[in-house]
Amino acid sequence: MWSKTQRGSLQSLFMVSMLLFSSLLAGCTGALDFTVDPRANMTAYPLQIEEGEMVTFDARDSDAIEGVITAFEWDFGDGQTSETATGFTSHMYGMFGVYTVELTVVNDQGGRDSATTSVRVNGAPILNLTYPSSIRSGDSVLLDASRSIDPEGDQLEFAWDLHWGEDSDGDGDMRNDIDSTDSTVLLPTNRSGMIQGSLSATDSYGSEITQLFQLDIKSRKYEVSWESVEYEFSWDEYLEQGQRWEGNITPGTAGRIVAFDALLELQQDILAPQDNFSLTLLIVEDKYEKTAQTEGGNLTANESASAVLEANNMNPSGEDGIYDSDSEDALMELLLDAVGARAGQGDWTWTVTAQQADPDPLFEGTPDPDPGNDWTLVVIVTVLVPKLTEIAYE
Repeated sequence: MWSKTQRGSLQSLFMVSMLLFSSLLAGCTGALDFTVDPRANMTAYPLQIEEGEMVTFDARDSDAIEGVITAFEWDFGDGQTSETATGFTSHMYGMFGVYTVELTVVNDQGGRDSATTSVRVNGAPILNLTYPSSIRSGDSVLLDASRSIDPEGDQLEFAWDLHWGEDSDGDGDMRNDIDSTDSTVLLPTNRSGMIQGSLSATDSYGSEITQLFQLDIKSRKYEVSWESVEYEFSWDEYLEQGQRWEGNITPGTAGRIVAFDALLELQQDILAPQDNFSLTLLIVEDKYEKTAQTEGGNLTANESASAVLEANNMNPSGEDGIYDSDSEDALMELLLDAVGARAGQGDWTWTVTAQQADPDPLFEGTPDPDPGNDWTLVVIVTVLVPKLTEIAYE
């Protein structure tokens, strides 16, 4: 039989042995327990995109090494993360910048492995196009894109197609012309109506943005009043019998012709009878031709021979009022070329012909005492001239 003291010693020895065995067993277990990590493999395409575009990520070539892959953990670098069961996903980037994307692959052994790639997101140019809201025909319109920017600070290239209604490069396409490459354009106008065009800006990475513009060009407003003006033309010449003189005027360029009076006077002869001259007017555009013969004046009354041509009410009177037009010149043309009001436009040709100088020689072979005559022609043309005053639109 064991004494009490011996039994206590045996119990203590047993406890120490158990502790020693537990420690040895724990060490052996740790040496046998190991984890095999997977191998992460990731491709991304495209690696350069524009804001708002998608990137596709493919990790299907990743290898679990041991067991199977249980998770694909994605960190897209813009604060967004995702976990997928398959190694294929996509992500949209809404802000320009360079993003580092990290993929972590997890297998069923608890192993983990990571792979990274970089994605560049290009910021599209930001167009800032300004132009006047109120445009009148004849104005030069400043199209200003100088405050346009590229988010990365690159220089922008500009391409203006200033008028979609015109094919300035002659290729048959009216919407691909490059009329200017400056950041600002001064576009002249000469008529009212709509002008549509476009501006494109391209950055150094080839990112392009296009903005359409539309210019609403209004006509101008004029107050028209008509004034009666007399234009006088005069000539002093000498013609011998059988000679002819011609002179030209264009009195209708400034207004609407209403009337004319023409007086041809011959220098008074000393001896009767008076000379016989003729006065002719030809208005080519009107196919108007009229002739008058001089009539002998009374010698005792100191009257000269003369011929008269005249006409009244050649055109209707102009109406005062308010008119819309693209320019003063266009309105003047409209007023002066109105149907039924064009009489007298164009060239007037006056002709004076010395048909007969009297008296003839008293004896054959002697000098003619009156071979010709001095004459004076005075023409007065009454013209209605429109006076234009531009007034402002409200």
